Formats: sequence, structure tokens, C-alpha cells
Amino acid sequence: MSERVILKTLRLSFVMWDEGDAPLVQQLHSTMATTRYLPGKAPWSLEKAEERLRGWFEEQARDGTTKYKLLAEDGSFVGRAGISRFRSEQFELGYSLRKAAWGKGLATEAAGALAGWFFERQFAAGFIAFTHPQNLASQRVLTKIGMRERAPILIDGVLDTAFELTADMRPAKP
Repeated sequence: MSERVILKTLRLSFVMWDEGDAPLVQQLHSTMATTRYLPGKAPWSLEKAEERLRGWFEEQARDGTTKYKLLAEDGSFVGRAGISRFRSEQFELGYSLRKAAWGKGLATEAAGALAGWFFERQFAAGFIAFTHPQNLASQRVLTKIGMRERAPILIDGVLDTAFELTADMRPAKP
């Protein structure tokens, strides 16, 4: 398997996807619990997973960043997380974890690590993130990493709660 490690944290590895990973993506988004806050609010088909995977390969080639495969210390698949272009003019943080990984601080660990990585590589002066207004757990993750709420954003007919983080909003390193 050609797993290229992009970033590592204490408990997670962010690796580039492999061509045959669409079933993992589909499995991640195979239940109402894991898709209820996503556009479409329905489990993903294998075709949709394949389409997203192709998009992530294209984003990585074009921008040097995308949504990556998240693996636990033991190599098991945890979910996806990354920063990619949103509507071409800005970057957006996004993550989705398998239900078995919820409530363990992994989303906060992933989001915080991605923010540091993004600014160290100077992709842009900042990025946004947005959540369904009822996704309070994800909103807590975003505020924990220092993101600030901004004007809501309309996505697929839902007025999502939006956040932003800029390099100058981050605390100075000691």
C-alpha cells in the first residue's frame, strides 16, 4: 500500500488516499448518524464515494492539500480530515470520523494539527469551517482550536454556522 504520511499527531496519521479506498469512504458515510449533518443528509453510495475520492486526488495535485485518510496508531481507519479549497476563493477545514471514534478528542486533535500544518506551510492567511447549525459537537471542536464564529453561510439550502481562523488569531508559540 502506498501510504504517504502527510502529518502525524500523538494518535493519528494523515495519509494520502489510495486508488482503491472508495469502499472506506463509503463505509464512513454509510449511516444516517454519520451523514445527518452533511449535504444530502443520506448515506453515500459507492459512486459518490468514488467521486469524492477523485476530487481529493485532484485537489491534492492542484493545491497541495485536501481531505486525507485518518488512521489510528494501530493503522485502523478512523475517518477523513483536511483542508481544501471551498468555492475556489478560500480554504475550508473539514473532518468526519467513524462513529466508533466519536467522543475521544480525535476531531479536536486532527483539526488542531491541521491548523498548525496549514499555517506552517503558508497555504493562505486563513481558512473557514462550517457546520450544520445543530452539530454542536463539531462547533465545540472548532472553538477549541481557536476558530471564531462569523456570518452564517448558505450551503445546499441550509444556513450553516460558519467559523474562521487566521494566522494572526492563533496564539504565539513560546
